[in-house]
Amino acid sequence: MDPGSSDTPPNGVEKTEALRGRANGNNGEGKWAGKAEFRLALAGMSMGMTAVCHLPYVCYISGGGAFLVLYLVFLCFCGIPMFFLETVIGQYTGVGAVAAWRKICPMFQGIGIAVQIMVLYHNLLNVVFLAWGLFYLFNAFKNPLPWVSCDNAWNTANCRNHSVLNGDWSFLYNITPYYDDIESNRVLQRTDTDMKSFGPLGNLRGELVACLLLVWAACYFCTWKGVRWLGKVVYFSVAFPLLLLLLLFFRGVSLPGAWEGIWYFIYPRISHMDSQVWVQAVVFVCYTFNMSQGVLTTLGSYNDYKNNCYKDCLALCILSGVVSVFSGFVMFSLLGSLARATDTSIDEVYQHYEMMPFTLYLKAVSALPGAQFWAMVLLLMLFFLVFNNLIMCMDSLVTAVVEMLPCKLKRIGRREVLVLVMVVICFLLSLQMVTQGAMKLFQMYENYGLSWTSLMFIIGLEAVVIGWVYGADRFYDNIEDMIGYRPFPILKYCWLFVIPIFCTAVVFLSLASYFPTEKFSSLDRFVGSLLMLAPMICIPVFILVPVCKDENNMTTSACDLRQASPHKPRLTLCKRVILRGQTSTPKQPEEENPPMESTSGV
Repeated sequence: MDPGSSDTPPNGVEKTEALRGRANGNNGEGKWAGKAEFRLALAGMSMGMTAVCHLPYVCYISGGGAFLVLYLVFLCFCGIPMFFLETVIGQYTGVGAVAAWRKICPMFQGIGIAVQIMVLYHNLLNVVFLAWGLFYLFNAFKNPLPWVSCDNAWNTANCRNHSVLNGDWSFLYNITPYYDDIESNRVLQRTDTDMKSFGPLGNLRGELVACLLLVWAACYFCTWKGVRWLGKVVYFSVAFPLLLLLLLFFRGVSLPGAWEGIWYFIYPRISHMDSQVWVQAVVFVCYTFNMSQGVLTTLGSYNDYKNNCYKDCLALCILSGVVSVFSGFVMFSLLGSLARATDTSIDEVYQHYEMMPFTLYLKAVSALPGAQFWAMVLLLMLFFLVFNNLIMCMDSLVTAVVEMLPCKLKRIGRREVLVLVMVVICFLLSLQMVTQGAMKLFQMYENYGLSWTSLMFIIGLEAVVIGWVYGADRFYDNIEDMIGYRPFPILKYCWLFVIPIFCTAVVFLSLASYFPTEKFSSLDRFVGSLLMLAPMICIPVFILVPVCKDENNMTTSACDLRQASPHKPRLTLCKRVILRGQTSTPKQPEEENPPMESTSGV
């Protein structure tokens, strides 16, 4: 098979069957009912808990406004190009991540498997956030809120009540953080030995298991019918938390001390800037947009072939950046008011909340008049932000399994059964995350499973495969065939140079200072290394598949991919041809392609 081979006949008219197959998605899952569904789904993936909850904290420790500038720069040169690349691959191929990379370049089909492992890690972290969120939400109906009083059986001797300024701002103050009480003694009921090593996980927490079951049940009923049902769910699950965020903003800026907090958020602290901050900025952009997980590719595969996803991706990336900064205003307005109320600095307010910043925001809203209402608003907002990620990641996993076993699973009624089986399996896997020793396991998945090394390695490889193996110019031709014009040229050079260089630098910097010996034992580091290597090892392993089948066509794309200009060079730099296009036109049987008759008026 020649590179760039096409299913387009010599007369330039594509076979109707091929185009229809891609438009509806070759994965058999159908397509979006409208553009709004696709845009809302992308918004749900790019505006999750990372963007809303973690950005304020990362900005706080990394230089404030100086970090925001770096974040916006990397958003333009790394976030937007990769967000668009992963999405448009799905739209072009019409299939999910596993089949898409197999069609683009059989040699690197392991990328599709690797991103599914990353999705599984992400799901395990997402679902534990949701279980905790439900647990807090159910307790938010109690009056007073359980975490603003020392009168509970699970409080420690270090807990004491303290009134601040006036009765309306009375909340809990402790020698040790009082939210450690509810996390350690009420939610997880962990012991000192649970935090020393990976070891035994302890007993299951019954209340958290029930919350976990509710989350997975909701996930099943949101994904069991595929994109047709998922497209309806996102109308509420994406729009509702953004409305709650807006509500929190108006409440936050009306509080005394709010603008001091916002100024602290945007004020540039150059002294904090070092190489690690640059690394955090580029990595945070990639985490925000959920790259290297294949979900964007799956969402793009539900589009019509001629959909202008370029415009959609640009608009949504800009919107996501705005929402991330806006969420910083919301959270720091609350923290500024909390600092004013406690007569402390924001630095002191932020102490002890490095790992779970959302509990700090819960503390801030719990100090407001009408604490129950505002606590529910915050918890509901965070719940739906994470739930959007969960259901779309689950849909991507299901699509990947269907594509690996198409003959058995692409039948009527099989999807519902498959989703049920996968939800049950994921529920059983996630039980480990609601044990007494789950916090250590949570840190393992966060630090090793979703490590910077794995994330940036996969992202860099995706850019290299598209830019240097498949051919950036050929990919531009494909995009032009879909949307009617060529994207801005800077994207090509980001795929060819900027992103691979950034990713390589981050991988080496993260490996140089990766294993925090004071935090993890030898056993922890061994298990963590396995978690980190699992997705990356898939790529060289699956290189052997095309080697055994046909080593001459290892980098040849699938023949059913539409090529508008197969004879043009696949890659040119400085007017020099780096990768040539198709050298000869495949012979077509005479009966399939009869000579075209001359017609007038054409």
